[in-house]
Amino acid sequence: MDWTDEGIILGVRPHGETASVVELLTRAHGRHLGLVHGGRSRKMRPILQVGNHVEVAWKGRLAEHLGHMTLETRRAYAAEVMESAVPLAALATLTTLARLLPERDPHASLYEVSLFVLGFLDEHDVWPALLIRWELALLEELGFGLDLTQCAATGGNDDLIYVSPRTGRAVSASAGEPYRDRLLTLPGFLRGRSQSMVSGDDLTAGFALTGHFLETRVLAPRGEVLPEVRGRLIDLLARQRKTADVVLMARNG
Repeated sequence: MDWTDEGIILGVRPHGETASVVELLTRAHGRHLGLVHGGRSRKMRPILQVGNHVEVAWKGRLAEHLGHMTLETRRAYAAEVMESAVPLAALATLTTLARLLPERDPHASLYEVSLFVLGFLDEHDVWPALLIRWELALLEELGFGLDLTQCAATGGNDDLIYVSPRTGRAVSASAGEPYRDRLLTLPGFLRGRSQSMVSGDDLTAGFALTGHFLETRVLAPRGEVLPEVRGRLIDLLARQRKTADVVLMARNG
């Protein structure tokens, strides 16, 4: 049997002397692996970079077999961010976490969101908030979606500023006040209202929110922890903000 699709490269590992086993997040066939003959050649190396958007043709005798893949580049996202540490860490974070998806289970909407995030990695003011939204979408696809639309205590949707770390439901300012030290912060850009600027504090709160549920609901039951590259990304973003603050203070003199 055989099929054609498009996908994002999530991982590449050597197989034998010249081949590679490639892991993709495909549009219609989910997270899928396949053998690429000559994958370690000079010709194929630029194509088989994690994060690249590719055309894929898969062939196998039976659907459950590893099968063979041929790949062609649609957009080389890896090359576009190779010289920039922060977006490169973002690309690595997205592709690493996408490997949490069950194999061969289609997630077309998350695939589209993944491409959307990758397409904005050259716009620093945009992609960090998009990546947080992508992590929320990943939680949803894994069956652990959060309810950020109404207060868990009152049922209202006004002044939602907290999230319960136990239930994943939003909590209003008044209902959450007695327990504020035990609640997670719901950043403004996730409260269902538009805002032109996302602050550094918003990003810190957003990554803490998604990180908590990825760790407690998805990774801990598997005996795993959040990927190191995600922590490095958050550190790099924090350093970048500090540098920008210092430059701004110097200009204002």
